[in-house]
Amino acid sequence: MSQPDLQPTLVGPAITVRPILPEDWQELFAAASDPKIWEVHPVTARYTEPLFRAFFDGAVASKMAFVFVDRATGRLIGSSRYYGYDPARSEIEIGWTFIVRSHWGGAANREVKRLMLDHAFGFVDTVVFWVGEENWRSQRAMTKIGGVKRDGLLTRQLSGDDPYFIFEITKNRYQNGGRALVA
Repeated sequence: MSQPDLQPTLVGPAITVRPILPEDWQELFAAASDPKIWEVHPVTARYTEPLFRAFFDGAVASKMAFVFVDRATGRLIGSSRYYGYDPARSEIEIGWTFIVRSHWGGAANREVKRLMLDHAFGFVDTVVFWVGEENWRSQRAMTKIGGVKRDGLLTRQLSGDDPYFIFEITKNRYQNGGRALVA
């Protein structure tokens, strides 16, 4: 089996999810510099330039990261990435996601997740999301889009000692009605 495209351009009605580029730095940092975005995230100071620079550089280097473009304004409104593609387990992670506050509570997160899930389910059977133990905002969002919480809290070297819940969405659940949650 050939390697799937892990950094496609995905176009929805209101948002385009496209590969992150080094020249996105200034606009994406401006979008991410709101401390409220990060207040319940395990890295609460990611709004600062040094921490966001590490986040941004890691995203570009991953070759699996995206920016979200509001199609009405052309402005960058957030970012996400795929991670840990495991063909043997038929699994991939979607994570490192943030959206500007002006798009919270609306359709933007659902649209972005739908686009990324639709693409991922072309080559995997399960998509997982690592969500910080204290990140109640993302936990609630995961439940809204059909994520099922796995048992227990986990840590991983990549994320330091912070505990995370893992939410999963399976291809079967998604195709048999779960997609309606992100439509």
